[in-house]
Amino acid sequence: MKDTTVENQLRYLYTLQQIDTQLKEVNELKGDLPAIVEELETKVENYKSEVKILNATLKQLKIDRDKADVEILSLAEKIDRYKNQQLNVKSNKQYDALTREIEAAEKKSLQIEKDMESYEGKMETTKRDLEAINEQLQKAINELSERKEELRSVNKEHEKEELKLKHEREKILVRLDKNYIERYERIRKAKGGLAVVPIKRDACGGCFSRVPPQKILEIRQNSKLYSCEHCGRILVSNHIVGTSPEV
Repeated sequence: MKDTTVENQLRYLYTLQQIDTQLKEVNELKGDLPAIVEELETKVENYKSEVKILNATLKQLKIDRDKADVEILSLAEKIDRYKNQQLNVKSNKQYDALTREIEAAEKKSLQIEKDMESYEGKMETTKRDLEAINEQLQKAINELSERKEELRSVNKEHEKEELKLKHEREKILVRLDKNYIERYERIRKAKGGLAVVPIKRDACGGCFSRVPPQKILEIRQNSKLYSCEHCGRILVSNHIVGTSPEV
């Protein structure tokens, strides 16, 4: 059940900030590992996609090469048949017609042989590319495995603390007004994780800009949510800090 008095809402906001600050510290202990793991996962998927494309290309080149090989054999048989027919023709017209067929078949065969050489050249290039990508893929998989193990180790070390803080955070969120939560999250995102700060020595605890005396008096009333005029962070009184539950 929500306690909607402004004073208690301010306490919840300040407590939420303390929880989020501790969660941030826990995450900072992980260093760049989460980002590194995510980057490596993306790299592995990209390499796998490249391997898939290259394998498909190689398969099609083999099909095209084999088809060309069959066509060359078929044309060779056709040329032999035409030459045998020339031995039995009874007119120059028939002989010339067969000669033209032979020349056309030989020309086509030469073109297909060139195509076949091209297919084989592309196959060799694709095989080399595939070998290089597979090598890079394996390296990325090995590195990803190592980094994941490092991250698991770090997560395990701080797992209980992190779960406790997240549980406390959920308990606070159900007590907070939705509008306050949205405002808090918006400021926290814009200000490097620090949205709620106390007044210290008459200054904002976030940007250290001076807070006017009249505003300090108003903030001490704990009856309204006030923001720093310079950085926009939510300001709370020392009373709120002192009476908020420790995390």
